[in-house]
Amino acid sequence: MSEHSHTTEEHGHEEHAGLSKGKIWKVFGILLLITVIEFIIALVLIPKGIMTQHFGNYVYIVLTLLKAFYIVAYFMHLKYEKLGLQLALTVSFIFIIYFIVLMLTEGGFLNLHMMHH
Repeated sequence: MSEHSHTTEEHGHEEHAGLSKGKIWKVFGILLLITVIEFIIALVLIPKGIMTQHFGNYVYIVLTLLKAFYIVAYFMHLKYEKLGLQLALTVSFIFIIYFIVLMLTEGGFLNLHMMHH
């Protein structure tokens, strides 16, 4: 039976050293702040007419994408992966968002024109 020793060079764990408890709490605070902003928009700004629902939806989308970035980058460790994997996942994500926007646009167009016929 051969012994196998695990070194930090083999697994690249030294790159994950940047994810300390302090960094985790910092990311948690950022996620909490974004969530609080979303609640303020939903419970105060839109009902009082300070912000329109249409504009609020765009702000929600941007804030949700920002939260998704922090979750994927830090808690799923994408920030510590090689650049090639980061680019592959980012480009794929952009195409998925692009196709969702296309489908929503096409669906809205069809809905508008089907109701008039």
